[in-house]
Formats: sequence, structure tokens, C-alpha cells
Amino acid sequence: MSMPVINRSCHPVSMHQAVTDLLESIALQETALSHILNAAGEEMQACIACDGSVSRLFDVNDNIIGLINAVGELECALKGKLQHITDSMCGCLDASECGCGCDCGDAED
Repeated sequence: MSMPVINRSCHPVSMHQAVTDLLESIALQETALSHILNAAGEEMQACIACDGSVSRLFDVNDNIIGLINAVGELECALKGKLQHITDSMCGCLDASECGCGCDCGDAED
């Protein structure tokens, strides 16, 4: 898996582009979390397949429970980030003249 890349522009960013970039960053974080959870599942499967001791299975299980709890906390943070974005939007990102003073219709990509 390669590092995610978000292209940067030297020009002022429009409201539409800013929202798009924020949503893209959330999507990239969600993808990374899915890879982490998948790796944890594969670790558990490997532990079960190798006929490890019961104490080893409990250790792996405890580690995965901690990981799932951490991922859950990150999911809550991402949900808050998304909620903040949607609460801050004026609802007129596609309008050429919205009249709300947010400048969302001024700069197109």
C-alpha cells in the first residue's frame, strides 16, 4: 500500500475544492482504518491456524480488542469532522450566485 497523496495548489482554494479535499481526507483515513482492521483479522486467523496455545489466543484477542476500541475512537473523530463540514456548508456549493456571502460561487475549479 502506498502513501496517499493529496495534490496541492498554489492558487486560492475555492469553497467547493476545500470541501472536496476534506471529504477526500476522511475517505483516505477510512481506507487506512479498513486496512488496519483487515490486518488484525488476518492476524487472528493466522493465530488460530497455527494451533497456538489458549493463552496466545487470549493475548492476540486482547490486542485486537484494544485495536478495535482505538479504531472506534478514530471513527467518532471522523464522524465529528464530517459533521463539522456538513454543518459549515451553506448548501449552495454548485450555485453560481448564491447570495449568502460565502464566496462559494466565486471561484470555480
